[in-house]
Amino acid sequence: MIVITGAAGFIGSCLISKLNNEGLEHLILVDDFSQEQKIDNYHTKKFVQKIDRSQFLKWFEEHAPEVTFVFHIGARTDTTEFNVELFNELNLNYTKSIWTTCTKHFIPMVYASSAATYGLGEFGYDDDETKINLLKPLNPYGDSKNDFDKWAITQKTCPPKWSGFKFLMCTGQMNFIKDAWHL
Repeated sequence: MIVITGAAGFIGSCLISKLNNEGLEHLILVDDFSQEQKIDNYHTKKFVQKIDRSQFLKWFEEHAPEVTFVFHIGARTDTTEFNVELFNELNLNYTKSIWTTCTKHFIPMVYASSAATYGLGEFGYDDDETKINLLKPLNPYGDSKNDFDKWAITQKTCPPKWSGFKFLMCTGQMNFIKDAWHL
């Protein structure tokens, strides 16, 4: 089974479509499914189960041996929100919990970082890990994503393969900036 968090969002639902087109249907969708306006993003997709994000960490600990890959795309993405504790809970600590379970059960993991980590770009837009501590995000959302990136690269124990992807929109097209796989 493949887990996709943030499954009801735009990027998550596009990922589900891509996986379905590749013949993959044993998908576990994770999100806050209470938002009726997002049902069109996933209701026609093929998957095994939907799990509310508030229940997922417990489910994951119990079912990790059945999971083969995690795409952790879900996050609190509101750049106008300034409640740091909310971002710490939903972006930083939630992601650390997923990482820990992936590490413990040898599950590869891709997570969504963010181009918001670059701030004004005074240190460029490449993914040089030696510059990660210099980055100055402009809001708590960017801080939470950068905080996880900084935490991840300092870990001694990691998922067998992992990568953080940064998504940004340019001229109406989605571009992906990604870190190299860590082996």
